[in-house]
Amino acid sequence: MRRPFVASSVGLALALVPAMLFAQTPAPPAGQAPAAQAPAEPAKPAGPKLAITSPTGVLLVPIKPDQTAAFEEFAKKLKAGLAKATDPQLQEQAKGFKIFKSAEPFGKNALYVIVIDPVVPSGEYDVFAMLQKTMTPDELRAPETAEMWKRFTGAFASGPSLLSLTPIGQ
Repeated sequence: MRRPFVASSVGLALALVPAMLFAQTPAPPAGQAPAAQAPAEPAKPAGPKLAITSPTGVLLVPIKPDQTAAFEEFAKKLKAGLAKATDPQLQEQAKGFKIFKSAEPFGKNALYVIVIDPVVPSGEYDVFAMLQKTMTPDELRAPETAEMWKRFTGAFASGPSLLSLTPIGQ
């Protein structure tokens, strides 16, 4: 006799678990103010997505073998944007920013190497963010820009690998 009661009690408990997990805090009784909540912390400025914390950095960028033309178009657009940048930080970053194509493949992909020497402390080295910062508001809103971003992001086999380098023996 006890077994059906235990089974139904367990079944009921399992059925109520989702309700307990998603239960909301009950509203205060009518006429009573809600409990004070702690003030939210002020938003901290977001740091760079891809920061380099050493004097020199290298990004290894694997590109799909049939998409090298798209990446090279991206690289030219980025270099041209950096050359015309009015942002002082981007101007400094441009001085030490070089892009190379490796003669050797990287597995089944093409490999591009971005050398940053010297690194600008607290600089953003996410290449998409850098390109975006070089574009005017009109360029960013242009209908062809969305297609351009798709083409450029589609060229990457994976995200870049970062090497933060510190000189030794000098």
